Amino acid sequence: MKQLTQEWLEQLPIKNVTKLTPVSGGDINDSYEIIADNQKYFMKVQPNKGKEFFEHEVEGIKLIGQYATVPTIIDYGEIDGDGFLIQKWMNLSPFGDQYQLGQMLANVHKHHNDRFGLDKDFKLGRVPKTNTWQDNWTDFFIKQRLNPLMDMAIKNREISKDDLNHFDNLKEAFKKDMDSHHSDASLLHGDLWSGNFSFLEDGNPILIDPDVYYGDREFDIGVTTVFGGFNADFYEGYNDTYPLDSGWKRRIQYYQFFYLLAHYVMFGGGYGLEVKSILSQY
Repeated sequence: MKQLTQEWLEQLPIKNVTKLTPVSGGDINDSYEIIADNQKYFMKVQPNKGKEFFEHEVEGIKLIGQYATVPTIIDYGEIDGDGFLIQKWMNLSPFGDQYQLGQMLANVHKHHNDRFGLDKDFKLGRVPKTNTWQDNWTDFFIKQRLNPLMDMAIKNREISKDDLNHFDNLKEAFKKDMDSHHSDASLLHGDLWSGNFSFLEDGNPILIDPDVYYGDREFDIGVTTVFGGFNADFYEGYNDTYPLDSGWKRRIQYYQFFYLLAHYVMFGGGYGLEVKSILSQY
């Protein structure tokens, strides 16, 4: 964690900082509770990556915030090459209404675009994302998600020739499944694992840390199933609000594979076994 000097803190847009306490906030950013002018804030810092690192998150919060509860952004910027993002402090709870959480995500997904992608790429994350607009979800997901990620896996991890043959088969299966499934370009959270939602003190849900783009909504649903944390109420609330198409439980395996492959690229370890287990089925 970067040591923030008094000189650094004095350049923040909030003044009279009297307390700075490191807090848990994921494994990507340095996170702090900060008190300034007797107000409490949550601040994330990304050393040496500048203001641009948080622009994608800010855009995502603004987009999703039209349809769901999200953190309140105070400001973001850059100090001595370090990016920072300041949000209003929230007292969060792991317990709340998952049915309402499902409804909230469904309402986000009801916001559609004519094409798949986003106006800007996000290249500063551990897994860079190319978001060039596409008219077809199959092309977008294969060319701008699966193929680049597998290229990173080949470079960084152990991928065999057999794995690559199975990967080609997986992509062909995906194409066939998409031929019989209509994909709308929904606004996606893009990284909806259990660490990226929480509940306010009144039990109402909130979505955090988005990685937005427009894609097939089953992508978000697939990600929710990888690490758990979403209960039956969540899926009931979602389906009562925006019912999933038949066959979704089969199709989400492609998105589970993508998410596990991303974690294999970033962290290695046991994720490789899970990736190879899915590939072996194709």
